[in-house]
Amino acid sequence: MRLADTLLPRLLLLGFVALPPHPASAHNGLPPEPTYLGEIRRGTDGSLTVTPPDNSSTAETPGQRVLRVGPRQTYATIAAAARVARDGDTVEIDSGDYVGDVAIWNQDNLTIRGIGGPVRLFANGRHVERKGIWIVRGGRITIENISFHDSKVEHRNGAGIRFEKGHLVIRNCGFFDNENGILTHNDETSELDIENSEFARNGYGDGQTHNVYVGSIKRFRMTGSYSHHANVGQLVKSRARESHIVYNRLTDETGRASYEIDLPSGGIAYVIGNIIQQGPYATNGHMISFGVEGYKWNENTLYLINNTLIDNRPNNGWFLLLKSGPASIHAINNLLYGPDPLNPADRPNAKTRPDGQLPGIYENNQRVRLDEFIHPENYDYALKPASRLRNTAITVGKPALTVRQQYQHPMGLMDISKPVRHPGAIQIDTNSQNQKSAL
Repeated sequence: MRLADTLLPRLLLLGFVALPPHPASAHNGLPPEPTYLGEIRRGTDGSLTVTPPDNSSTAETPGQRVLRVGPRQTYATIAAAARVARDGDTVEIDSGDYVGDVAIWNQDNLTIRGIGGPVRLFANGRHVERKGIWIVRGGRITIENISFHDSKVEHRNGAGIRFEKGHLVIRNCGFFDNENGILTHNDETSELDIENSEFARNGYGDGQTHNVYVGSIKRFRMTGSYSHHANVGQLVKSRARESHIVYNRLTDETGRASYEIDLPSGGIAYVIGNIIQQGPYATNGHMISFGVEGYKWNENTLYLINNTLIDNRPNNGWFLLLKSGPASIHAINNLLYGPDPLNPADRPNAKTRPDGQLPGIYENNQRVRLDEFIHPENYDYALKPASRLRNTAITVGKPALTVRQQYQHPMGLMDISKPVRHPGAIQIDTNSQNQKSAL
């Protein structure tokens, strides 16, 4: 008797191989046909095996595939999944460390996410196109739950992600010890959203590489994120037409950053509800710059609303560096710790200083003492209940400038249900036992 004559009935009994359904099986109460699990194939040694089907084949409905990456998944490497991913796919990466697993993504409507725990990408000397760990140059791409480490290239600007074109959404990600955390091209149709993410120790150390480095793109938005300890460069740098830097913690702490926020080309900049701290070892005395390379865009306005600005530099620290030109500033409800006046025009000998001045509005920007904060040594700048500055905020008026959320450490946002009453970024003390509203 042939081997196939004895093996086939056993495989049928175990449900490994499906036969065509009996014509009457749909209406005579017979059991349904078994699930197709593969094909019988004879190996070179004469043995028979069952080969499972490839569930990632093109037979699946376009735009609805899930490509799974991991040691026990269909794709062992991220790079392999990137090569076959199509528009509309989702790529799910199992938790673990992926070393030298570099990739290019040029799809549209693509989601790439880590699942099951931390997903960490270590460059380990590898890169794509001498640019970084990943290059993104597609349509709308969302990247979630992944951290990028140690990108270095010969030009000293290796990025965790090099973003070249499209609409990129970064959510719940981390960028650590790269020469640039994120670096974008100058594509004026592109948009970048960063949500609930962390950036630390990025920068080559030359002052030209940064935690976040955004070029001349259409729109940049960063919310609920924590940028700190940049290596000589900026915590956030953006040349975008519109920059929405809202509800973040930008604190260099014991690092050696330059500017905390650098907006060298102007544009429309919404800097709202941020905790911004210049550390004692900062390599540049200015915290926020605007237009210092010249005003590139048709509209140039800096909206500085409800931020907490902390200058811990021992001397020669300034809140703003502005360049005179076709631009304006609206600075309202900010809390200020440090000797510098917020308005450069109010500095001693302002007319002889190189700092520029801009027309605009400076209202209710209040000086604060460190002992009015609950735990300033821990970068907790919520006002104490007895602070004289509580309930002194004024109404801003424009809906686009209204504070509706606040940063929640270590990364994230919380909603503010009542109108803002305090100057500064923190309206609710999240460290109190019962999280009573400071309102």
